[in-house]
Amino acid sequence: MNFHTRKWIKPEDLNPNGTLFGGRLLEWIDEEAALYAIIQLENPRTVTKFMSEINFKSSATKGDIIEIGLEATAFGNSSLTLSCEVRNKMTHEVIITIDKIIMVSLGEDGKPKPHGKTEIEFVKDRLAK
Repeated sequence: MNFHTRKWIKPEDLNPNGTLFGGRLLEWIDEEAALYAIIQLENPRTVTKFMSEINFKSSATKGDIIEIGLEATAFGNSSLTLSCEVRNKMTHEVIITIDKIIMVSLGEDGKPKPHGKTEIEFVKDRLAK
């Protein structure tokens, strides 16, 4: 799992219980998954199709730093499947796991578009070509 993004929990990220609001965390995860998929599939028209069961295991509070990890688990014809884990850097606890996030590459017509990818590519390798 690659952890690329960190977030600092601020007062506006909290729920009435004083812990990280789950909706805010899901927003961050969805954005991170989209960015990851757009870069991998080289298509800015990539959207979220599906998120499997979301398992909240712990939380975070104001001042905590969390990091979002993603891992590609499968390539479809027009899709990329990811798994996700978010962990609290302060408490070393896993906050949430999502087994399956499916991102789909779209054409200009808004319909799924084959991407031709079969494995993870790194930008440094693309630049070397």
